[in-house]
Amino acid sequence: MSSKDCEHHGADCERQRLYRRVFAAVLALLLLVLLTVLVVWLVLRPAKPAFYLRDVALSQLAVVPGLPGGGGGSSLTVAAQVTLSSRNPNDRIGVYYDRMDVYAAYKGQQVTVPTALPRGYQGHGDVALWSPNLWGTAVPLPQPLAQSLAQDTGAGVLLLQFRVGGRLRWKVGTWTSGTYHLFVNCPALLTTNSNNGSSGSGSGGYRLQQQQGTVTCSVDV
Repeated sequence: MSSKDCEHHGADCERQRLYRRVFAAVLALLLLVLLTVLVVWLVLRPAKPAFYLRDVALSQLAVVPGLPGGGGGSSLTVAAQVTLSSRNPNDRIGVYYDRMDVYAAYKGQQVTVPTALPRGYQGHGDVALWSPNLWGTAVPLPQPLAQSLAQDTGAGVLLLQFRVGGRLRWKVGTWTSGTYHLFVNCPALLTTNSNNGSSGSGSGGYRLQQQQGTVTCSVDV
């Protein structure tokens, strides 16, 4: 609206000017908020915690075959102790572990009950260490899986996955984020102990292969 029009429509002109100023103020505030969020994200973007499988000692591994004629499926009893560590790679961000459970799996099937790891806070660059005991008693195995396990143990080599599922929160100063899901997968190639002459479905005595060393686990948050 021109200046001459404003002389005849003063109220309408002032109202339009007010609307334009309010719109400009809201737009500027929105851009400022978006810019602040972008800067904070670029500066404080959290990196996922790093998990490592340090050691595995399998003390029991026993497969009970099914009854002849299909009268019952095979089952597995397993006992192991694992050593896991986690490092927070962030310089300015802490991590709250609200819940974490670890279990073992063979070819994708869970073979031990979930074991809870202690809750806690991990500061900048801190390292946490856990050594839980895992076990599964008379875990049902499908026949193809039981046959594959028998072949692996007969060869004295066994590939297991040790998995961690849980929830975490990020902490920046006094601010704490919402909850994020955590999933960790650690593949472990196990071989029979050199001082254990037996192998097969009824023996334990498996450890993490020395050549493999510390296993770097995959982490999804």
